Amino acid sequence: MALNSLGLDSKKTKDLAEDLNKLLANFQLYYQNLRGIHWNIKGKNFFDLHVKFEELYTDANLKVDEIAERILTLGETPLHTFDDYTKAAKVPVGKNISKDDKAVELIVNSLTELLKIERSILEKSDDANDEGTNSMMSDFITEQEKTLWMMNAWLNHSS
Repeated sequence: MALNSLGLDSKKTKDLAEDLNKLLANFQLYYQNLRGIHWNIKGKNFFDLHVKFEELYTDANLKVDEIAERILTLGETPLHTFDDYTKAAKVPVGKNISKDDKAVELIVNSLTELLKIERSILEKSDDANDEGTNSMMSDFITEQEKTLWMMNAWLNHSS
């Protein structure tokens, strides 16, 4: 087993970086969706949701940077073109969404997809003894589970 400068298995780290790039692509689309619903939301919930969507896209933007920097830390190159993002992403694309329930459903569906990817990365990072990636995924999962619960409560759905 070849170790990298972090003392981690080079092959496992390369695989993790590939998965992190998939997460990065999905986060970029999620971020853009959040910007779109922030700009286009209409109706009686406008003021509350406009502010909430801004909070979420600001957080997503920070996470995009953290993911890219983790990929670099692992010795790989983060994806950085919209073409790469759209090819690798699985989160739904939200276009021209202005209704509150459709916007929140887009967030729920996106977070559900992000959580699947993060749980897979968490399992692989644990196997690779990559505490840095593992900790990041644990933090993301904890935060997004809470957001998912709140969005489902707003929609009056059970999680």
